[in-house]
Amino acid sequence: MDRLTEIELFVRAAELGSLSKAAEKLDMSLSAASRHLISLEERLGARLIERSTRRVYLTEIGQEHFERCKHILLDIQEAESLVGAVALNPSGVLRVSSTVSFCMNHIGPLLPRYVERYPGVRVDVEASNRYYTLLGDDIDLAVRTREYEPDSNITIRRLAETRRILAASPEYLSSHGTPRSPEDLLEHRLLLYSYANRPDELHLSRGGSTTVLPVSAAMKSNEGQVIRAAALRGHGILVQPKYVIYDDLVSGRLIPVLDDWDLPRLVINLAFPFRKFVPAKVRTFIDFLVEEFRTADYERKWTS
Repeated sequence: MDRLTEIELFVRAAELGSLSKAAEKLDMSLSAASRHLISLEERLGARLIERSTRRVYLTEIGQEHFERCKHILLDIQEAESLVGAVALNPSGVLRVSSTVSFCMNHIGPLLPRYVERYPGVRVDVEASNRYYTLLGDDIDLAVRTREYEPDSNITIRRLAETRRILAASPEYLSSHGTPRSPEDLLEHRLLLYSYANRPDELHLSRGGSTTVLPVSAAMKSNEGQVIRAAALRGHGILVQPKYVIYDDLVSGRLIPVLDDWDLPRLVINLAFPFRKFVPAKVRTFIDFLVEEFRTADYERKWTS
């Protein structure tokens, strides 16, 4: 028998003066309640309650046990209330890591709303284009563009998918012409991200065909914002995820190139250490990001 259930039944029976009312309160049958009470008394080797046809009465030792058990249940209720309060009002330092571009575009701008909702959390943002190890670097949550994590201690939650596209400024295309085929790219200045998977190859697909184009960079950088700035100044054709340059495309500052061809897409994942119980500060931030991305309809915008 569950000791906590036995204690709770005993306390409720003593408070209500009735075993049947205590059973009803705890949503159990009278026979089950009787078995719990008998089990408690047998385990303690003492009679706690005297029963009559109408009421139950505490024995002397039962009264003493009742006072102690009542405080135990109050302590448990208080502990559960405290946990509930922490879950609803998380606190502490939340360390989040992601690329510089993602932090600039989608973490920094959203933080005021998150902190307004959860003022007890202080967010430390690690903006870096290298992947932290989470556990080794004491990171609570990382936003990554990986489809899986090699470490089984890492939990993944999908946030969105994004296209990678080629784009250039109107000034560059006016001066150098617009490529009409993948091979035309070999005659243009390409601005490439050095941390991309095989940055010196462009895997372009359309319909059922795929073209692998070896390329060399007029400029290469490990920071997407550097590449973006160069493209906006007319320095060449960049290759970047759509989430990095979406506003530039909408405004016309950058123009898609070969948009009917697809580069391998990226999946934006939320990665966090595997735990049976995810800390409230991590869980609320994950739910917040997922909610914001769904509301903004980012995946549709970034994959269209």
